[in-house]
Amino acid sequence: MSEATKQLEYWLNDDYFDEETKNELLSIRNDEAEVEDRFYRELEFGTGGLRGVIGAGTNRMNKYTVRKATQGLANYIKKNGGPDAAKKGVAISFDCRKFSPEFADETALCLAANGIKAYVSDMLRPTPELSFALREFRCIAGVMITASHNPPEYNGYKVYWEDGAQVTPPHDTGIISEVVAITDYHDVKTMSKEDAIAQGLYVTFGEDIDDKYMIELKKQIIHQDVIDEMADKFTIVYTPFHGTGNIPVRRVLKELGFKNVYVVPEQELPDPDFTTLEYPNPEDPKAFELALKLAKEKDADIVLATDPDADRLGIYAKDSKTGEYVAFTGNMSGMLIGDYILREDEATNTMPENPAFVTTIVTTNMAKAVAEYYGLKYIEVLTGFKYIGEQIKLFEQAEQHYNYVFGLEESYGCLAGTHARDKDAVVAVMMLCELAAFYKKQGKTVWDAMIDLYEKYGYYREGQYSITMKGKEGAEQIAALMDKLRSNPPKELGQWKVLEFRDYKTHKMVDMATGEETDTGLPTSNVLYFELDNDAWCCARPSGTEPKIKFYMGVKGKDLDDSAKLLDELTAAVKEVVEQ
Repeated sequence: MSEATKQLEYWLNDDYFDEETKNELLSIRNDEAEVEDRFYRELEFGTGGLRGVIGAGTNRMNKYTVRKATQGLANYIKKNGGPDAAKKGVAISFDCRKFSPEFADETALCLAANGIKAYVSDMLRPTPELSFALREFRCIAGVMITASHNPPEYNGYKVYWEDGAQVTPPHDTGIISEVVAITDYHDVKTMSKEDAIAQGLYVTFGEDIDDKYMIELKKQIIHQDVIDEMADKFTIVYTPFHGTGNIPVRRVLKELGFKNVYVVPEQELPDPDFTTLEYPNPEDPKAFELALKLAKEKDADIVLATDPDADRLGIYAKDSKTGEYVAFTGNMSGMLIGDYILREDEATNTMPENPAFVTTIVTTNMAKAVAEYYGLKYIEVLTGFKYIGEQIKLFEQAEQHYNYVFGLEESYGCLAGTHARDKDAVVAVMMLCELAAFYKKQGKTVWDAMIDLYEKYGYYREGQYSITMKGKEGAEQIAALMDKLRSNPPKELGQWKVLEFRDYKTHKMVDMATGEETDTGLPTSNVLYFELDNDAWCCARPSGTEPKIKFYMGVKGKDLDDSAKLLDELTAAVKEVVEQ
């Protein structure tokens, strides 16, 4: 009997698991591959925390795996959170997905049963607002129930620490160690909601936090006068992709004075099946079909979409020459916002002392060029916005501290301000609408502004190539491919020479010409990076939340066509090496 089958039989025969769960498992009992996939491992914490397909089993998102994760978190908080940790409590919020409210309650009631106070959102709210709320309540930790932009069969569990960022070392590994140490589900505590409320261990939050969050967002506005002037001359189409962005995005735009905001009606309300979408991801052009249709009807200047938990922003903007709407990558929209903030802070003499610009190792090289132009400290961190959030904490703790001005990652996430410590699509929408109004006043579209950036800093272009490998066998194939690249790194990728090879798992940076080795200076991560000549690069990384291996890459060309051609050539070269 395989280990997976043993686990299945345990779930089927133990009184701890309810009849609904057992009936689901009985229906797949004779499907060997399905049993293996559901039970071959425990869900693991990746860059986004716990995430998986909803269903019964150890490798699924369900109330039992959520409770077990929470018991591990509770044990970690008690051991490492300090004497007042239980009183500080944990803030909990959730998105629009299947079982999100139920998983939020399971989390709260497990914490309450461990004597830890839970602050629970009274309705679905964005991920960045959870980060804000836990800092406002001064909690020891936070939990957001979301699978971000994953397909509808997924849900997830993001864990935050008291600084408001997702957990980083040593907390992430410490929490998962506590979870793994729980070998008997009977050791997982819970209690009734009525008892938790009566004991003051389950409290809800709502409009008061919304109001405070709005105040903090609006502090980031630089030119309210321009918004006032252009508010009725400027048209916005927005879609929340059936998720949490609808209420806060519309509210902040209305309070700032934007008059012509049209929300895609078919995607306005929460829908856990994401009925109008194949994939609720602003990176997917197909997801914009309804928004672009409405944009053409309303002659919109910009088209905006937030993912289900409203931490990512996707945009289209009109090309003034062709009248067509052009898609922006996360790098493009992030750099537009970042450059606008830096330029206008400098122009209005509001740039703080020792300003810092933070990005990840897979973000566009244009970020470095922009930071150098404005004289900012430029910091690269590992993939995952939690490492950008961590830098804000480190700045505050250091004697010679920097002041965070902006941070972005390639995956459609950025943060203006320090009210949250995670990427915030609500503040990104707000800043993008301000800059769009600013450029419209000058007779320019947002696409014109992007061309200006390219002309100023260079025609940087980035892309991604990923291979999906599902299940246990897929995980083994991904590991084998990383090992192959690690043990025998290529010296060339097509026309590009590899100048430096970085292995963030072994902390080694190798100069390919001299063989000299230095330390990466970043935490351990299963990531390989190839610095290429002519300002190009490639990075290989297994996804922390999906059964994929991802290859990120970037080039710098002479113009739009040249950079597109170079990116195609580099992508083909990477595929050739990977598929050998």
